[in-house]
Amino acid sequence: MRKLITLQLIIISVFLILTSGCDSSATFEVQTVSGPDIPGENDLWLSHEHILVDFIGADRINPDRWDREEVFRTMKPYLEELKPFKIKYFVDATPNYLARDVRLLASISEATGMKIITNTGLYSAVNHKYLPGYVEDSSAFALSKMWIDEYENGIAGTEIKPGFIKISVNPTDTLDSLDSKVVEAAALTHLKTGLTIASHTGPANALWPQLRILSNNGVKTNAFIWVHAQNEEDYNNYKKAAELGCWISLDGMGWEYENHIKKLIFAKNEGILDHILVSHDAGWFDPAKTQQKVQPYTNLFEFVIPKLKANGFSDADINQLLSVNPARAFGIRVRNMPK
Repeated sequence: MRKLITLQLIIISVFLILTSGCDSSATFEVQTVSGPDIPGENDLWLSHEHILVDFIGADRINPDRWDREEVFRTMKPYLEELKPFKIKYFVDATPNYLARDVRLLASISEATGMKIITNTGLYSAVNHKYLPGYVEDSSAFALSKMWIDEYENGIAGTEIKPGFIKISVNPTDTLDSLDSKVVEAAALTHLKTGLTIASHTGPANALWPQLRILSNNGVKTNAFIWVHAQNEEDYNNYKKAAELGCWISLDGMGWEYENHIKKLIFAKNEGILDHILVSHDAGWFDPAKTQQKVQPYTNLFEFVIPKLKANGFSDADINQLLSVNPARAFGIRVRNMPK
């Protein structure tokens, strides 16, 4: 199996690197719940967070399970805690059928002045608990048409449009048919919209088959964010992913950050800091709980950045992580391979 993965990586590497192109110095539009925007080179981002998540499952989820006003009152103070840190862009990674509520996000964005980015797509991990029943009989093309429609016409009867594609897969070397279908649908959606694909992946074993599906559909790897990459313990896989052009998201800093710091030091030493995203994966309001225990969105600023600076990270390095990289990663443009 290891030899097969290595051979597959070599094939992907040669093909994608030769066709990767370079847009690292360009500025691209992003889509927020309040409309399109163009990030500045010093605008700060949190690139993977959550305001509301409901884990009840796709077959039982219903907006009646939460009171939007209660969620607003509970969560608004946590976003206001970010004002001293001057965060401009807040990426809400909660996907459809896990309590994506774009009206709530728009209200919080208006109240706080923060630019919030929501998503389209579907979440296939956890043995497909969060996939609606129609996915089984739908083609990847049919799914992509739904997601493209959200980008072109708005989500759930609103004018609010997604700013990226959020998917997930189960952590296996070989993706099953539903996981593969979701990844292919994301690739097709990207080619029509230019939206970046952020995939809840975890360890690297599930990364490589996703990159093969992208390659087979003519999508460049720099259109892909490897979400929860902090769960990979073989640091060499970070180098391989970066060499392919993949974005590497270390996004569990709301819960644990010491190992993340080691990985960031590795990325700096190996010259791949320009492929790294950092965020908390924090929050959130859970409708299943009578008392909310919300993890703040501030660990990066109160703990992580001071420790990075103590380990030789410059202001330019921090700006790379919190401003330059996310603006490039989420900037909307089609990244396709030459035919």
